[in-house]
Amino acid sequence: MTEEKKTATLTLEGNSYELPVLSPTVGPDVLDIRKLYAQAGVFTYDPGYTSTASCDSTITFIDGDKGELLHRGYPIDQLAEKSHYLEVCYLLLYGELPTATQLEDFETRVTRHTMVHEQMHRFFTGFRRDAHPMAIMVGVVGAMSAFYHDSTDINDPWQREVASIRLIAKMPTIAAMAYKYTIGQPFVYPRNDIDYASNFLRMCFAVPAEEYEVNPILARAMDRIFTLHADHEQNASTSTVRLASSSGANPFACIAAGIACLWGPAHGGANQACLEMLKEIGSVDRIPEFIARAKDKNDPFRLMGFGHRVYKNFDPRAKVMKQSADEVLDLLGIENNPILQVAKELEKQALEDPYFAEKKLFPNVDFYSGIILEAMGFPTAMFTPIFALSRTVGWISQWKEQFSDPQHKIGRPRQLYLGETMRDYVDIENR
Repeated sequence: MTEEKKTATLTLEGNSYELPVLSPTVGPDVLDIRKLYAQAGVFTYDPGYTSTASCDSTITFIDGDKGELLHRGYPIDQLAEKSHYLEVCYLLLYGELPTATQLEDFETRVTRHTMVHEQMHRFFTGFRRDAHPMAIMVGVVGAMSAFYHDSTDINDPWQREVASIRLIAKMPTIAAMAYKYTIGQPFVYPRNDIDYASNFLRMCFAVPAEEYEVNPILARAMDRIFTLHADHEQNASTSTVRLASSSGANPFACIAAGIACLWGPAHGGANQACLEMLKEIGSVDRIPEFIARAKDKNDPFRLMGFGHRVYKNFDPRAKVMKQSADEVLDLLGIENNPILQVAKELEKQALEDPYFAEKKLFPNVDFYSGIILEAMGFPTAMFTPIFALSRTVGWISQWKEQFSDPQHKIGRPRQLYLGETMRDYVDIENR
């Protein structure tokens, strides 16, 4: 028996138009308006595309009302608890969890590509020492196409694969180099005998003068931060990568575009903004004052790191991140760090306040990730670069998915034009 296709009827100026209704495996139905302009001569108006499906995808699903985040069907809390970042990378890239042999091969390929071209070291010296690490990452990742031009042919599946592995492998090295450059320390080369997260921590905090041992609790927390930020459906930076890719741009240029978009404080900069808020509060005794301000409708102040645009209930990533935050703070202690003391007390008071519970303004992943990174010793300027290296696999997975889409075409949003109608040019002496 063939399932009857659903349609919706649009009536405009006495004419009716049938719009197909597409049904996803999960989530709300979608009106197919691709032929609307050809049939009815009208566009739809949706600033921010918040009610528009720009593509179909099999990678990530979010149910904001239920607080669900699924990667290829697997809940994020299960992946964060039982898996690790490179296994999640494999899942996002290839669609299924790997066998032990497949995972070993994938981890080896990534590990063997973590070094960057030696001439890239000189590229860093073109930046001022006080440059923001994100500014450096946008430039360096975009320049990778000049160093790795043997993997820029987007029509070659093998070159797409090589570019994917290179980006996942080299992004932590580039982020660590950006950090080292801004603090005036020598670059630390990656090693093949330690895991992905430990390698990143070592490249950030080791110095040539002495050995550096990575604490396994910190490495596990770092790996969870990577995992919990790996992909988040069609957000602003992911949509930017897809839009750049739709023009046929090389993969390094597309990922650089995603990094540039992620830099915005409303997107990847949220955990940095959260820490800056905690520094503004300054001490535990001022928390009631700021909570009162957050409740005041006439005060523009709001608590950063609480609530989420997509999740209307709770952020499913936050529970796992809170566990890591507790482990890290227990390991490193917060007695001598007033910012972390403020964070812990603010979390406690906000969770006990009925106002925040009624409005479902719970601490989100940005709140806890900022606390962890601050405790580890990262400056706030490094928070967004760490987000970028975590999200790289999501961007690449979405980028690769586009090439298997038979409806793939260059992105070209429409507009509601409200400017002047046609008028004649006036010579300058007559104006």
